Amino acid sequence: MKVLRPAMLIAALLSGPAFAQSPHINLLTDGPGKTQEEVEKQQAIEKAYKDTLRKIPDAAVANDPWGSVRNEDQPRASAKHKTKSRVGAAGGAAN
Repeated sequence: MKVLRPAMLIAALLSGPAFAQSPHINLLTDGPGKTQEEVEKQQAIEKAYKDTLRKIPDAAVANDPWGSVRNEDQPRASAKHKTKSRVGAAGGAAN
């Protein structure tokens, strides 16, 4: 009996986190419907949001944080012109 009580207590304490992970069922999924005013307000908010998104310009200019530091003579790095490292005949890097 003395062993049974602590075992039951430990089992109860360990089952708490497992119970918290179980799916919660909402029986009121439908709930009360929206009024016509709420629907119109929601549509106005969505329309304003979409209009605002259309006003944002496309980011066509590349972000170059070192652009003001670089000389005009130096070419700018781009993704198309990456340099490849050369490997010597022995398999090591070329000097």
